[in-house]
Amino acid sequence: MRSKRGRLDRFISQHTQISRNKLRTAFAAGKVSVDGQIETDPGYQINEFSRIVLNPGTEQEQVLQENSPLYLMLHKPRGVVSATKDHQHQTVLDLIDHPRKEELFLVGRLDLNSTGMLLLTNDSRWSQRIMAPEAKVEKVYQVELEKDVTPDYIDAFAQGMYFPFEDITTLPAKLEILGPRLTRVTLQEGRYHQIKRMFGRFRNAVVSLHRERIGALELVKPDSSTLELGEWVEIDSRSITSPCRIFR
Repeated sequence: MRSKRGRLDRFISQHTQISRNKLRTAFAAGKVSVDGQIETDPGYQINEFSRIVLNPGTEQEQVLQENSPLYLMLHKPRGVVSATKDHQHQTVLDLIDHPRKEELFLVGRLDLNSTGMLLLTNDSRWSQRIMAPEAKVEKVYQVELEKDVTPDYIDAFAQGMYFPFEDITTLPAKLEILGPRLTRVTLQEGRYHQIKRMFGRFRNAVVSLHRERIGALELVKPDSSTLELGEWVEIDSRSITSPCRIFR
């Protein structure tokens, strides 16, 4: 989803009956504010979260837009589809009881039978900053395999793997062996079925996959208790990069 950006004067003209001539006068007279600051440039670029006010601080004050971004974290259970609508399965949105949930979209996905952290937002720029490979935001998964894992997997993951279908080489990934068939994988990107395809090079099928962490964000509530399967919590946008957990 792309961020909704546009010119300030165009937005005002679309939401009021003010002519272009009167708009120029309003800008020159300091009668337009954006996010609490007087704005005199008609071409100023706004987005869907800009707070736009005509005649600020007067009896004629008129708020034209006042949207706020939403950031939610959900602990996805097995069997719930990573989508906002589906005719066959329960969706992650079905698990969320929030008055503005229809505004939300997913920041990345998990397969139907995978569990763990899912993020939802109405802020496309935040989503892009997290999911873009160049952002190198860590995504950490606990992965159970069908067969034993050997140390040679570690080097293969660290070197990156070439995917001919996309004609790309994955960024280096960290593999930790936790048990004979249990691993922890840390990625800095999220290619299509990336973990399954990487283990597939060894003809070793993924039995279960659980996302533990994205950036600095873990599956916990504001009181530091565990976020249980199917539960969600509203978070602050800084939670991804902050060294500590931040909640609204």
